[in-house]
Amino acid sequence: MSIENIMTKSLLTLDIDDDLSDAKQLFDQYKVHHILILDGKELAGIITDRDLYKHLSPTIGTSKETPKDTALMRKKLHLIMARELITAPPSITLNEAVLLFYDNHISCLPIVNDNFQPIGIMTWRDVIKLVALQYRRKLNQQTKN
Repeated sequence: MSIENIMTKSLLTLDIDDDLSDAKQLFDQYKVHHILILDGKELAGIITDRDLYKHLSPTIGTSKETPKDTALMRKKLHLIMARELITAPPSITLNEAVLLFYDNHISCLPIVNDNFQPIGIMTWRDVIKLVALQYRRKLNQQTKN
């Protein structure tokens, strides 16, 4: 099975010079765990919700927020994004993708074209969902027989 049929094609992206506040807004609005960071149209990095929250003060958005907290929100994404990326072409198989997840201890796999432009993303949750749905179908077939 090709990853192209499984990957999410509607991508959330930001630019390397966008601020942490931009990432926080996307994470809060879309309830995702990964945002792809672009330099022009090319994939330059990834930021996770964990990366973001490691850099935010717990007082952000509260009455105890300080000017220093506000200044942190203006930090540029290129300062905290992961740059060492494991990516894959759309032709990769599900089994090959699973090995990339396992061997590299990653939680998402950006799918890129020949120009290193992101065209999709797959997360470990997508793999779990696929396995669960296949197993459920198998159970349903067994109960029908």
